[in-house]
Amino acid sequence: MSLQPARLAPTVLWAILLPAIVVLLSACGTLPQETRLRGTGDLGVVIERADGRVQVVETSGRSVLARVNGLGDLSHASVVFSRDGRYAYVFGRDGGLTKVDLLTASIAGRVVQGGNSIGGAISQDGRIVVAQNYEPGGIKAFDADTLELIADVPAAYGNEGRRSKVVGLADLPGNRFIYSLFDAGEIRITDLSDRGKPVTQTFAAGRQPYDALVTPDGRHYIAGLFGEDGLAMLDLWQPEKGVRKILSGYGRGEQPLPVFKMPHLRGWAVAGGRAYLPAIGRHEVLVVDTDTWQEVGRIAVKSQPVFVMARPDGREVWVNFAFPDNGWVQVVDTMSLGITDTLQPGRAILHMEFTPRGEEVWLSARDDNRVVVYDTKSHRQVAQFDAASPSGIFFTSRAARTGF
Repeated sequence: MSLQPARLAPTVLWAILLPAIVVLLSACGTLPQETRLRGTGDLGVVIERADGRVQVVETSGRSVLARVNGLGDLSHASVVFSRDGRYAYVFGRDGGLTKVDLLTASIAGRVVQGGNSIGGAISQDGRIVVAQNYEPGGIKAFDADTLELIADVPAAYGNEGRRSKVVGLADLPGNRFIYSLFDAGEIRITDLSDRGKPVTQTFAAGRQPYDALVTPDGRHYIAGLFGEDGLAMLDLWQPEKGVRKILSGYGRGEQPLPVFKMPHLRGWAVAGGRAYLPAIGRHEVLVVDTDTWQEVGRIAVKSQPVFVMARPDGREVWVNFAFPDNGWVQVVDTMSLGITDTLQPGRAILHMEFTPRGEEVWLSARDDNRVVVYDTKSHRQVAQFDAASPSGIFFTSRAARTGF
């Protein structure tokens, strides 16, 4: 008997191998989403506030990749991103903090950390996520990986142990966080560089700070004051000098209009050595020199501004408005300070977000149940897609910016 191994004829060999190759190739074509290689730099989320859901979107093809449900009350949601752009931390109005994996379109973690929350921030090193709360007033810090509670810092003030609503939370260099106390009229900085031992500094700010921004270089914190004509500014390179009032009495001698919606402040308002700030109760955008912090101009706009956002190159500022004029958007030329266009992108434009380099801006038209995309050169609509009562639009490019 021969001990030579049997040899398969070529036709027999292919009859065995070919089906296996076909199966392998088919499997490659249907790999689950989580195993496909993909970058995150053009990703983002759109908040569908009425349904407690986010759409995962990408700006290169202007498409919706997936939807993620189960995020609770998103009636005033905000989002920050992990430093690799993979995870979105969604802060819901009901106190929910949800970590969404944008690549797998799934919930990676969720805690309900407060009763009434208004937003959050992420630390410089990306390892700490902080929520700001109306109820109970204060901030809470969480491990960005596990969402385990690290620190609970109440916003207590006065002699009776009352707790203030917290607004205007932003990250600072050194794993510090700055925020304002609406009821106490204070600005506070909490240092979480030693995660388990938060240290807090307090500064008098003025009456009813309602929101705030950190300049893109992380040097100045500016809080808008609802109870005063003016803003409170803290130089974070020289905090020992305390808060300085800027634009004091900008509405002096004039009766303010009823305020239908609080303006929002963030570092997007700073461009070309100037800050563009919405005036409370007025149909104006205030222009401030960021070297002197003196007013250098005012821009009359259609109605009460809510978001005043500079295009990433700083050449234009786009402005949307409070009810009843929230279907309008105006474009400001930052050289002439004149209005160059007045647009009607849809009903109830709640939010705007520029693509990372600013060639397009996405706008949420809540009452039309759609998101519209405008070319920022021609000021013409180039795309749209359906979304259920969309509000906030957030792109992962925020992950690399201080104060976002």
